[in-house]
Parts: sequence; structure tokens; C-alpha cells
Amino acid sequence: MPMKYIYEQPIFVKTIGMAHGLLFIGYILLAIMLKIEEKWEIKKFAIICIASVIPFGTFYIEKKYLRNA
Repeated sequence: MPMKYIYEQPIFVKTIGMAHGLLFIGYILLAIMLKIEEKWEIKKFAIICIASVIPFGTFYIEKKYLRNA
């Protein structure tokens, strides 16, 4: 968003927003695949998915849950 207002170019929002959205969808799809493959409990899966919407939450999840996955 700051780039949109600093450079007055709304194209940055489209480009970076699209990449961000695709990465988010990829993260959720990979979490679903790992849930199935690793037979995760629903609680662990829910925590991993919720962390995807908290800023920098994925770094915490990787350190706590995914090091041994």
C-alpha cells in the first residue's frame, strides 16, 4: 500500500496483491496436503491455518511445529 501512495501507481497493488494472494492459497493447499500425508490432528492443522493470517505467524509455526515434519 505505501508504494501505491508514494509512487502514485495503483499497479503495485494489483501486482503485489496477486502474488500475495497466490502465495496464501499455496500455503493453505500445502497445509492441507501435509495434514493428509502426516495425519495431523485437527487442532494442529487449525493452528497452522490460523497462523497464516497473523503477521509473521508462519515463522513461529515453522519453528514450533514444522521442524520435524
